[in-house]
Amino acid sequence: MILFSLKFFRKSILSFILMVLVSVTYGQITKIMGKVIDAENQQPLPFVNVYLIGTYIGTITNFEGEYSFETRNPSDSIAASFVGYNTVTKKVEKNKFQVIDFYLNQSSISLSEVVVVAGENPADILLRKIIKNKEVNNRKNFDYYQYEVYNKIQFDANNITEKFRNRKILKPFKFVFSYVDTSTINGKAYLPLFLSESLSDVYYRGNPKSKKEIIKASKTSGFENESISQFLGDLYQNINIYDNYISIFEKNFVSPIANFGLSYYKYYLVDTAIIGEKLCYQIMFKPKRKQELTFTGNFWVNDTSYAIKELDMRIVDDANINFINDLALRQKYDKIEKKYWMITKDYMVVDFNVIENTKRVIGFFGHRTTTYKNFIFNQQKEKKFYSMPVNVSFEEGSFDKDEEFWENARHDSLTKKEQTIYEMVDSVKSIPVFRTYVDIIYMITNGYYIKGPVEIGPYYKMISFNEIEGVRFRLGGRTSNDFSTKLMLSAHVAYGTKDEKFKYGLGFLYMLSKNPRRSFGASYLYDIEQLGQSENAYSEDNLFASFFRRNPANKLSMVRQYKAFYQHEWFTGFSNTINFIHRDIFTIEPITIEIYNNGKVEEKTSIITSEIRLDTRIAYDEKFVMGEFERISLGTTYPVFGIRYGYGIPGFLNGEYEYHRLQVGLKDWFNVFSYGWSKIIIEAGKTWGTLPYPLLILHPGNETFLFYEYAYNLMNYFEFISDQYISVYYTHHFDGLFLNKIPLMRKLKWREVAYIKGVIGTLSEKNKEYSKFPSITYSLDKPYYEAGVGIENIFRVIRIDAIWRLSHLDNPGIDKFAVFFSFQFSF
Repeated sequence: MILFSLKFFRKSILSFILMVLVSVTYGQITKIMGKVIDAENQQPLPFVNVYLIGTYIGTITNFEGEYSFETRNPSDSIAASFVGYNTVTKKVEKNKFQVIDFYLNQSSISLSEVVVVAGENPADILLRKIIKNKEVNNRKNFDYYQYEVYNKIQFDANNITEKFRNRKILKPFKFVFSYVDTSTINGKAYLPLFLSESLSDVYYRGNPKSKKEIIKASKTSGFENESISQFLGDLYQNINIYDNYISIFEKNFVSPIANFGLSYYKYYLVDTAIIGEKLCYQIMFKPKRKQELTFTGNFWVNDTSYAIKELDMRIVDDANINFINDLALRQKYDKIEKKYWMITKDYMVVDFNVIENTKRVIGFFGHRTTTYKNFIFNQQKEKKFYSMPVNVSFEEGSFDKDEEFWENARHDSLTKKEQTIYEMVDSVKSIPVFRTYVDIIYMITNGYYIKGPVEIGPYYKMISFNEIEGVRFRLGGRTSNDFSTKLMLSAHVAYGTKDEKFKYGLGFLYMLSKNPRRSFGASYLYDIEQLGQSENAYSEDNLFASFFRRNPANKLSMVRQYKAFYQHEWFTGFSNTINFIHRDIFTIEPITIEIYNNGKVEEKTSIITSEIRLDTRIAYDEKFVMGEFERISLGTTYPVFGIRYGYGIPGFLNGEYEYHRLQVGLKDWFNVFSYGWSKIIIEAGKTWGTLPYPLLILHPGNETFLFYEYAYNLMNYFEFISDQYISVYYTHHFDGLFLNKIPLMRKLKWREVAYIKGVIGTLSEKNKEYSKFPSITYSLDKPYYEAGVGIENIFRVIRIDAIWRLSHLDNPGIDKFAVFFSFQFSF
């Protein structure tokens, strides 16, 4: 329901009643879409003018003869007119969605002879002038400016058919179908599920570049969440038509006014008109080739400044992008202070669906409407304002604004349908069966089943098997948000049928602050572990890892570990974590570790260390979607740096060894024009001290058929050990660059990928002589490297890699070639 403070309710009940009465009259929208077709040959007609009679509201048909628009101020009739055809007029029903198709007959009036002289396409000439004036018209090149931005986000379930509405499982939610509406983008019926509004002030500085957003008010349907407000804010959703490439869902689409646009698009000059007292030209565009990341649509450009005035475009139907059936973008620009061309309205709608181009499976619309006003130019603030570490901040009380505030602050009033979303969502959430459905979906996607204050799972670790434990049974869980949004407790117990031993662990996490993130926690673990496993690999008790092994899991160790940490994020993108880790590594009988010390041989069954470690992570402008305890990184366009330093404390809690350990790394990804994107990871490390081999650098191997990006996939566990090393990993995702050109492969939307990875390291003589290494262990004086090619996006989620080992080919027990697979979800 719509939420009001008690104070506001008492003081403004009369204003609210009047507002509702007014919104019934003026908040309605008339939605119209359809096609214009030649009545004689049944072919679609592009460039046809379709307009509401007696108004300035209208559009032209696209290359498929389609049109659509919506308005709050409709007339009684609509007309379609085109040179050489008779104009047709039809009736309009106000405040409804309707499909109105036109069939035009050729007129009998003969036109005068027209002489066509060969020359350059006038649309191409205009494009060159647009490109020439980009630097002047692009708002990125201004020194200082600020503005107020209003952002409205809405998510809807679409493909709402009668069959879907009549399902028994939806009987408790029957009342919500009175809120169903229809989209003018593709004619799909949709049900609003979520609405978010925010009002912000944005400040921009050109040199050095800085952008700050202060959110003055934020409101969402059903819950409050700072992270969602940030993610949906103006800073993270801007699409700048003046950029050569427009990044949408991690894909580089070529802008229709890119400097090299003539290589990707065909342009057509179709109209001239006065818009806002400015003469403008209308240009339509479409891609030259199939299945490239391009758009189709039209824009209006001013005749003197060659600035974009209006833009209406959508991604091409055959773009190689997953889960996106359609994406449409509309933008409007105005000249502010008779000098600066600024975007004043920005609307985007995305049609998401797991299965493309279907009306049988429920999908989702995502709408974003952004409006800008109150521009101020060349008003510089103090330098310390632009150097504030947080790019997005909240004014105190930004989540507590009442309806009177919103009624006055919105740049445009909500429609009647939008006003009822708040009420509908809260009503749905109050139904007990809704909570059950949410819990089931949460279990599938997160691995835990919620039962009141407890989450049980993960379910994929409940049963597994390995050579040491036999069949392993595991029961684990953690507290849910119903227990606390500050404190999370976790625990698990496991039992192996072969070793007949119980393993267990417990821990806690306490959140001091979520933004910036500051937390502390501790844990105890007594369980089996694979030493030398990569950080992104499935753990040994994961059911998938049990099924897809290349070698038997017989190199495991027992570990007893106490760990405590404190994480301090100084500001978004820069954090430190200080850890204390006490570990006791046990060999599993009959294996022992032989230590050579002063000519004596000592057989050890355990190694004890006490280590204090400082982790530093630098990821400038990184973005997150955050829950109460966990957050998901949306990445950054800048390199990510990591530094880890650890010190082994001898004698503390029976720690046996003193050592220093340093590891530094860099990770970056970047688009390579329209040829896909690349990722590079560089890492180096060194350990100082004389140590037994389990405490040295165990280069991460992989003995499964599951592809791991951070592992050497054809390297066995314990095969290579060093005390200093440097490694490089490079991969390129071609995004269908070659396969899209093969007609039989084009519809599959498979994508090519290739990578190469290598490491070189050394081992000091002291460490070589201190302990007896496994017989399968070798040095890295000669580099190890491997390379692979693969196909990703098979059934949208599967990747297959063929990998070749390129060095150390004489080592026993290795595979020189293998095929790996993995699951991945990407657009």
